[in-house]
Amino acid sequence: MAAILMATAAFSFSSAADKMPAELAGSIGEPSGKIAFLREKSVWVLDIKSGRQEEICDVNNGDGRLAWSADNREILFTRSGTVDLQGPDMMGGKHKVYDIFKAFLDSAYANNRFWWLRITDGLGCRDPEWSADGKKIVFWKDMNANYVNAFEPNYQICTMNPDGSDIELLRKDWQVMADFMIAPTMNAKGDVAFVAFYDLKPKGLVILKSNEYMIHQDSIRVRSERNLKKVAPCWSPDGNWLAYVRNDLNNPGIYITNPDLSADYLVFTPPVGTSLYTISPSFSPDSKWLTFSTTDGSIWIADISGKGTRRLSGPGLDTSPAWSKAAANN
Repeated sequence: MAAILMATAAFSFSSAADKMPAELAGSIGEPSGKIAFLREKSVWVLDIKSGRQEEICDVNNGDGRLAWSADNREILFTRSGTVDLQGPDMMGGKHKVYDIFKAFLDSAYANNRFWWLRITDGLGCRDPEWSADGKKIVFWKDMNANYVNAFEPNYQICTMNPDGSDIELLRKDWQVMADFMIAPTMNAKGDVAFVAFYDLKPKGLVILKSNEYMIHQDSIRVRSERNLKKVAPCWSPDGNWLAYVRNDLNNPGIYITNPDLSADYLVFTPPVGTSLYTISPSFSPDSKWLTFSTTDGSIWIADISGKGTRRLSGPGLDTSPAWSKAAANN
């Protein structure tokens, strides 16, 4: 099996924003485990300690967030395509379509990188995340994706079984919704963080507790307006933190906030000349480290106090990193 050993670079950046105090961050050890990511839109895995990298799935159209199963033997990923129809009466339309697939590390280690399993077929399913108990997959879906002449999307948060069955929508009134929800992440309590989407644009971060899923859309807008430009959220495994990307040209970065959104701490500011992909960061199993990517095709890690920043790959064509779970085969 091919292996590429990469030098690990260390960087530090200055910013006026506050970083997490050491007493709040707690003890931080050395990072370990594996990171899955997309390279040239195929699925790869990088071992943090050795630097060894290996292609897992040669798909060439991977797009968006990745997610590890609890036993680290499977990786969920999204593949994208395009619907493009120009009707004889000028009706029709063009938009991207997505579905969720599953890669198997055992197949890759047996030198079969062209084996994967499709688990959705609705053409709008993307950016999967395993639930905390490993029993469900959380994702978002464009309910209008299979309509070639759809004027606008209808983004909804869904859950399903690991085999793709029993898809359930978070909002029971989704057919009449004018505002939508994208980029979901769910903690062990069932609290969902997402980005509100209305006026055909992503707005700001919202958290709904498990008993608030059906609150009025106006209330979602109010919460979103308080957190504009905060996108791509991810809960920490211990539920104590929520990481997000600040999508702001004047003040970009990876940040961490607490569950009530009352405090924000800077983790990472992209180097001059680059920016951050608006894809959810991913926590290490101990909730002490984050991995994320920059638009120069680099994969990074940093601890939650904003120290220990390292570039693990790139510059190149790498994006969408996801940290493996806490398991014996890390």
